[in-house]
Amino acid sequence: MKSRPATAVRRVVLSALAASTLGLSGCFGLAVTGAAVGTMAVLDRRSLGAQTEDQAIELRGLSELNKEVNDSSIGSISITSFNRRVLLSGQADTPQTRQRAEEAVRVRVPNVRDIFNEVEVVGAADFATRTKDTSLTARVKAGLVRERNLASNAIKVVTERSTVYLMGLVTHNEAQRAAIISSQISGVTRVVTLFEYLTEEELAKILGPEKSR
Repeated sequence: MKSRPATAVRRVVLSALAASTLGLSGCFGLAVTGAAVGTMAVLDRRSLGAQTEDQAIELRGLSELNKEVNDSSIGSISITSFNRRVLLSGQADTPQTRQRAEEAVRVRVPNVRDIFNEVEVVGAADFATRTKDTSLTARVKAGLVRERNLASNAIKVVTERSTVYLMGLVTHNEAQRAAIISSQISGVTRVVTLFEYLTEEELAKILGPEKSR
C-alpha cells in the first residue's frame, strides 16, 4: 500500500482535530467523533497498548485526585499521561496539597513511569482564564499541524495560565521546532518541554518502511 503524502496526512489530522473539538461541544455525533479518535490513534507514535495504558492512568489518576485534593477550597489539579509519563498541572492552595497530589498518583496509580509536578501554589483559575487556556491549546495544536514535516499527532499540548506544556515522542529537531512554534502563538507566556526523545533510527523503526516522505 502506498504511503499518504504529508499534505494529505496534515489534512486528516486537521479534520480529526476539528471533529473532536466540535464533538466536545456536542456538535458532532458519536460516529464522527469516533472516526476522528480512531484516525488520531492510528497516527499516534505510541502503540495501541501504550495509548490504552495512558487512558487508564488518566482516568484512575483523576479519580484519586478528586478524592484527595480536588476541592474548590484547596485545589484544581489535572493529570495528563503520555507513554506512562505523567504531567500534573493546575492549582493548589499550599505546597502540602501539591505534594499530596503527587503522592496520591505515585502510590495509587499503577504503571506510571515518571511524574512531572507542575502544579502552581496559587488560587484556582477562573472561568476566563480556563477559556483562554483552552483557546491557546487549540491554536498551538493548529500551528503544529500546519508546520510541514512535523508530526503534530506525536505531540500532546496542555495549557495552564498561558503556560504551554508539550509532551510526546519526538526527535530533538522536532522538539525544537515545536517549542518555537508554540512560543510564537500570541498569548503564550512560557513553553515547557517534557518530551521523550527518539533518535532518527528509533523513529524510523516506529514509522516502518511505509513512512511518508
